[in-house]
Amino acid sequence: MGALPLAGRRVLVTRAAHQASKLSDGLRALGAEAIEVPVLEIRPPENYDALDAALRQVNSYDWVIFTSANAIPFLQVRMMDLGVTFSELKPKVAAIGKATAEAVETLLHLKVSLAPKEYVAESLVAALAPEIAGKRVLLARAAVARDVIPDALREAGAHVDVVDAYRNVLPESAPDQIREALAERIDAATFTSSSSVTHLAEAAERAGVPFPLRGVPAISIGPVTSQTLRELGWAPAAEASPSGIVALVEAVVRALQANSRR
Repeated sequence: MGALPLAGRRVLVTRAAHQASKLSDGLRALGAEAIEVPVLEIRPPENYDALDAALRQVNSYDWVIFTSANAIPFLQVRMMDLGVTFSELKPKVAAIGKATAEAVETLLHLKVSLAPKEYVAESLVAALAPEIAGKRVLLARAAVARDVIPDALREAGAHVDVVDAYRNVLPESAPDQIREALAERIDAATFTSSSSVTHLAEAAERAGVPFPLRGVPAISIGPVTSQTLRELGWAPAAEASPSGIVALVEAVVRALQANSRR
């Protein structure tokens, strides 16, 4: 039996601590050492005013869109606090990714009407665009998230309300952790969102570490994340296709095997 394709490789995992296991386990199964440096911590929004107002009038919308499973627990708690129920929800529900769709169905007990095969904003927009003109859309997402989806839906003629359901913040421990991780060789760095890129850049700056990480190939989960990497001067060595954790692990293998042949 041959050696595992990632045997002896140290791969940086930047996902939030509560989400890292699937990616780390996938890397370890192929022989890698997963170096977890969570650069995202999920917290409630600074205030609930916009979210509360949207939830109270949720049946005035034609579509409700969820772009991350992280939003779902916060919505669930807020609905309970407000006495709002989705049992007679009128708008259709769209979700990006299997995990997000499962969280919507399990925690909010809602049927997901649309979930694109690829876990990227562009796929969701493409699926919604033909029927969204003139419709009211509620997008519950992270504060200060990129505007790819609302901008594209507005261009397609939708009236979009964006509300903050949660925040991605940089954990206090991240700068020390990235400094410690880089004390040894890192063979690749994985990124599962634009926030993971910008937060690692912030952690590196606080740690006094050059960013992009010198000599380390960046592996991206999808085109939006890849664009953020490019904007920060770190062109990805590989991109998952289709977007997702399994394909991201495959992209790591692809990139490192390409490097080893040079």
